[in-house]
Amino acid sequence: MAKKHHVYLVPGFFGFANLGELVYFGHVRDFLEEELRRRGLEARVHTVLSHPTASIRARAADLLSSLKETSGTPEGPDEESVIHLIGHSTGGLDARLLVTPGARLGEGLDVEPWAQKVKSVVCVATPHVGTPLASFFLGFFGHRLLELTSLFTVYALRFGRLPLSVVFRFGGLLAKADDQLGWRQTLLDQLFGQLLSDFSKDRQEALVKFFKEVGSDTSLIPQLTPQNMDLFNAATPDRPGVRYGSVVTRARPPSLRGRLSAGLDPYAQLTHSIFSLFYGRAGRLKELDFPRLQPEQSAVLLKAYGKLPRPEDSDGIVPTRSQPYGKVIAAVNADHLDVIGHFDEPSHAPPHVDWLISGSGFRRFGFERTWRSVVDFMLEEAEQRPPVVSRL
Repeated sequence: MAKKHHVYLVPGFFGFANLGELVYFGHVRDFLEEELRRRGLEARVHTVLSHPTASIRARAADLLSSLKETSGTPEGPDEESVIHLIGHSTGGLDARLLVTPGARLGEGLDVEPWAQKVKSVVCVATPHVGTPLASFFLGFFGHRLLELTSLFTVYALRFGRLPLSVVFRFGGLLAKADDQLGWRQTLLDQLFGQLLSDFSKDRQEALVKFFKEVGSDTSLIPQLTPQNMDLFNAATPDRPGVRYGSVVTRARPPSLRGRLSAGLDPYAQLTHSIFSLFYGRAGRLKELDFPRLQPEQSAVLLKAYGKLPRPEDSDGIVPTRSQPYGKVIAAVNADHLDVIGHFDEPSHAPPHVDWLISGSGFRRFGFERTWRSVVDFMLEEAEQRPPVVSRL
């Protein structure tokens, strides 16, 4: 009996996979479907709808629900099903938890029949050692800023650019040294309302529901601190027989050169400022905070970057040294969203839209090479090709 490959794309922290046409994994899904079809495989690619900031355990339960709905029945998976999990950012942690032997995701949830069908787990830009940025988002200002920048993402994907009035007002917020919480809160609320008003009534309702859902359960944020990820890793041993791989990302550090390369466009300058703020917060771990790299992992990172990434290196969200897990399938120069297709290449159909201007230089060629190597790994063809690496 022919195998039926089911590939599940698990969104990361604050992922907006459930916002209709604003597709988090749009380019990844299109590419994987075409690549698997080109290889003559019977395969389906599914996007998982996860609670954006709920706990890893709750999000893993969301993943289990998706498996039950699409690769079998509630009683168990189809006999011929082969399951592959691909998680971006914290989605990689959801996938790891689901396949952990003996995982308990909730009362009455039998995980084992589904976990036994998983053949590969690919973690893309995943914070296996956590990210210091989580501590920043725990504060009220950091949390509200996260909501607003997520709305920026949705707005940019829908309309292309932010209104200049929003750009200049938000730019002033980042530039001023005034730390009065009330002033910041008022301005953030005003900007949020202004952006929301440009959407249709139906879309406004969907976005309000999305952010209400985010506000109702933010359990994920403290779990991503380096201290709590240490406990997570101690409790999630790998499942024998499952192949674990990772895609590692590193962006250029913010610099005058990067700011100049963004050009004079106010929107590009604003998003580069957001990237710079997040990058500085993400790079606050020390060498001793990271586990020792395996020799094979070190070799790939050295080939990609010329030297091992420093503790302060990151993709703007997750420290680069926090990302290796299992086989390093690809190590690329890309920011946290570039690697899933959110970079600047408007000539491609459908166009790639970059809302976070990091100056990484990541483009369609690197995107295709990276995701083709992921397919090789899933299908156990990875040993036939060297890992994907890129240099600045």
